[in-house]
Amino acid sequence: MNTLIAITGLGIFCLLFEILNLRKAIIPFSIIGLLAVLALNFSEFGAAESYYNNMIRVSKFSTAFSSLFIVITIFLIALSHNFYENHQTKISDFIAIKIFLLAGGVAMVSFGNLAMFFLGIEILSISLYVLAASERLNLKSNEAGMKYFLMGSFASGIILFGICLIYGAMGSFDIVEISENSLSAELPIWFPIGMVLMVIGMLFKVAAVPFHFWAPDVYEGSPALTTALMSTLAKVIAIATLYKLISELNLIPSLENQGLLSTFENIVVIVSIASMTVGNIMALRQVNVKRMLAFSGISHAGFMLMTLLTISTSAGVLLYYSAAYALAGIAAFSVILYVCKNQDNEDITNFHGLGKTNPLLAAILTGSLLSMAGIPIFSGFFAKLFLFNQTIQAGYIALVIVAVLNSIISVGYYFKLILAMYSKEPNEERTGKPFLIYATAVISIALNIALGLFPSLVLDLLK
Repeated sequence: MNTLIAITGLGIFCLLFEILNLRKAIIPFSIIGLLAVLALNFSEFGAAESYYNNMIRVSKFSTAFSSLFIVITIFLIALSHNFYENHQTKISDFIAIKIFLLAGGVAMVSFGNLAMFFLGIEILSISLYVLAASERLNLKSNEAGMKYFLMGSFASGIILFGICLIYGAMGSFDIVEISENSLSAELPIWFPIGMVLMVIGMLFKVAAVPFHFWAPDVYEGSPALTTALMSTLAKVIAIATLYKLISELNLIPSLENQGLLSTFENIVVIVSIASMTVGNIMALRQVNVKRMLAFSGISHAGFMLMTLLTISTSAGVLLYYSAAYALAGIAAFSVILYVCKNQDNEDITNFHGLGKTNPLLAAILTGSLLSMAGIPIFSGFFAKLFLFNQTIQAGYIALVIVAVLNSIISVGYYFKLILAMYSKEPNEERTGKPFLIYATAVISIALNIALGLFPSLVLDLLK
């Protein structure tokens, strides 16, 4: 709860800095403030506490994922300096919205009550709607904002209906009461139906097949920094919340009581395979890098959904995979922001010859793409290794074989971009070396490699 209050206070301070005409101090103040919040959050690690009639519950899971969200937000705010340099009068708005979005994400993984869960979703979603449509004079940005608003509202409505059915079955919004009652032999039919609706709504937020169709258009049309936020922070928040929802509400034991567990597992396997396969095959055809990474994100959602099959033991693996994916995404988008600045699009042609004109950023982008593809020594490889090992032990060998094949397919479109950087002639000479973009790119890829070399630092957090 202290973390949530501190994040909200930081967002309010950003808005006050605009009133006091201290715009230049907003980004450094926000980064220092978030580092302080990170320390505060980590100080609560392992403390079993609840606040305000169990509305917020602090656990190792919520603290670890909140720390990851804060780190990702620090990187995104650092990238904002160069991205919004021509919109200085609006920088406080954009930074404050990102910080309030973080508050929504922390509420989503710390909820102890379904009312707080829904409140967190709405804070996150409304912030994303605004950011997606933030380029008012850009038709694609307006289209992305409208599409995301319509689809996100539809998903929120499904989640709310699910919450209502669960309340009707249990007579409570409290997670502890619901989880205790869910083990009852005579469970009202409304409970599994409500859970199904909530899971469907969260699959929209995760952008898993068949609820993925909004993602490519929204990612392509949104401003590049908003796409980076959706691809990393928003996706990680959604998958962590879905995991917590299923584990905290004791969905697996309650389905086992009713003989429906095998049905749930089959659905997870089908959605996971479909997300990996559709995402990778569609990504092979893309020439727009943001659209390609949108389909890549859909495939990674399929990989992360595999953790739902071993929900009692896979929290550490999900945290590790999320961290590896998010850090690789931040590094990749740092380079995309540099290369595609002042360009009309984010097509692969913009990256031609980057290996000759800017070897450092080309190497960082190559590293981040190799991590997403699952190549050693990057943490993306070890994330898939641990995930596959756990899934095989649970008996889902066919699913792992499909996942390995999909990892091989993904190399095709990642290498298409890598070859464009090193085998093509440069289109134009790019001038300037923005410090914060370079720093963000270097630190994020360095952290990605460090996680690959020392995986136990993250994996053991949630044991």
